Amino acid sequence: MPDDETQTQTLNRGGAARTPVGPPPPQLSGAAEAPAPWLLRLIAVGLVLAALNLRPAITSLGALLEEVREGLHMSGSVAGVLTSVPPLCFAVFGVMAPRLARRFGAGAVVCAGMVAIAAGLVIRPYIGSTAGFLAASALALMGIAVSNILMPVIVKRWFPDRVGTMTGLYSMALALGTALAAAVTVPLTGAMGGDWQSGLAVWAGLAALAVLPWIVLVRDRTPAPGQPAPARSGAASGPSASVSGRAAGASGQASASGPAEAPALRITRSRTAWGLACFFGLQATAAYITMGWMPQIFRDAGVSAGTAGVLLAVTMAMGVPLAFVIPRVAARLKQQGPIVVVLGLCGLIGYGGLYLAPAAGAWAWALLLGVANCAFPLALTMIGMRTRTGAGVVRLSAFAQSTGYLLSIPGPLLVGVLYQHSGGWGLPIALMAGLMIPQMVAGVLAGRDRTIEDEC
Repeated sequence: MPDDETQTQTLNRGGAARTPVGPPPPQLSGAAEAPAPWLLRLIAVGLVLAALNLRPAITSLGALLEEVREGLHMSGSVAGVLTSVPPLCFAVFGVMAPRLARRFGAGAVVCAGMVAIAAGLVIRPYIGSTAGFLAASALALMGIAVSNILMPVIVKRWFPDRVGTMTGLYSMALALGTALAAAVTVPLTGAMGGDWQSGLAVWAGLAALAVLPWIVLVRDRTPAPGQPAPARSGAASGPSASVSGRAAGASGQASASGPAEAPALRITRSRTAWGLACFFGLQATAAYITMGWMPQIFRDAGVSAGTAGVLLAVTMAMGVPLAFVIPRVAARLKQQGPIVVVLGLCGLIGYGGLYLAPAAGAWAWALLLGVANCAFPLALTMIGMRTRTGAGVVRLSAFAQSTGYLLSIPGPLLVGVLYQHSGGWGLPIALMAGLMIPQMVAGVLAGRDRTIEDEC
C-alpha cells in the first residue's frame, strides 16, 4: 500500500538518526561492507511477491461472497461479520508485529506471515463451517497484518538509499494484487468447474511462492539503517526502533530523551490527532465496505458475476496512479481540506449512482468510488505533515491507524445487517453515503495547517 512510503520518508525528515547501527547485513557472498547484488535483487523480488499477497484474501472473497454465503448457509448479518474481520485483524494483530520483530527479526516475521496467509487461504474454503471459515480467514489476515506493517522496515533495512523507489514498487504490487484478485477470481472459478472453494484456494499458491525469497532473511535481526538501537539491548532487539515507526509508537524504546519520552496519552489532547484518526477510520470503513460488498451490489442489480469482479478491480486499480499523485499535491498545500472535499464529493456521487442506476452507470460509479478510496494515501500523507519530529510521526501514526481501524470495524457489519433486514440496498447505500459527510468534516479538521506538538 502506498501507505508506508509516506511514513518512511517522514521518519527520515522528522529527525531520526541516519548513522547505521548494529552489524552489517548478512554477507552471503563474503563481501565486507555491502550485501551482494544478487541478494538485493532477491529481496526486491520478495517485497513484490509479499505485496501481491496483502489483499487477495479480501478481494477474492468479495467477488465470490454470494457463493460463499450459499455454500456455508450464511445470513447477511454473518456475512457482515466476515467483511468486518479484516480491519479487526489489522487493529489487533498489527500491534504484535513490533514485539515479534524484536524477538525473531523482521524478515523471519514476514516469512511466517506469508506462511500464515498460504495456510489460511488453503484451509478456509474446505473447513466446512462458518466458524472455521472465519478462523482460517483470521489466520490469513494475521499474516497480512504483520507483513504489511514490516514492509517499510525491510525497505529501510536493505535499501536505505532507495526508500521511495522500493516503497513505490511494492505499493504498485499491492494495488495490482488487490485488483487482480477481484478481476480474475470469478473467471478462474468458472475455469475450475464453478467450484467456489477452488476459486478461493487458488490464491494460496501465490502466497506459498512468496515464502521462498524470505527464507534468506529468517536469521537477520539487525536494525534498519538510520534507526537507533534500543538502549537496553544490542542487535538482537535492533528492529524495535524501526518497526515502532509503523505501529508501536508507545513502546517507548526508540530514544532515551526528548519527545519520544512524552507520555503516550498526551496525543489524545490533540484535536488534529482525533480528526486524523476519525478520517482514517471512516475512509477505512468505506474501503472495506467496498471490497466486501460492492460486487454483491452490482450482482443484485443484474450485473454478471464476472463483470462485478472486474468493476471492483477497476475501483481498486484507481489507487495505482492516484496514490502517487495525491500525496505530492497534498504536500504542496498548507491545508489539505480541498482535496478531502473533492474525494468526498466523488464518493457521494458514486453512492448516489449506485442507488439510482447501479447497472446502467456501473463503470462510472466504479471509477468515482475508486477516486474516493484514495483518501487512504492522503491520510498517510497528513500523518507526516501534522508533526514536526520523528517521535511525533511515530505517535501520530500509531494513534491514527490503531484508533482508525477500530472505528472501521462496525461499518461492514452494519451494512450486512441492514441488507438482510431491509431486503435491498437502499438503506446500506444511504449509510455509506451518509458516512462521507463526517469523513469530510474530520478530514478538513485534520488537514489544517498545524502540528500535534502545538496541541499536546
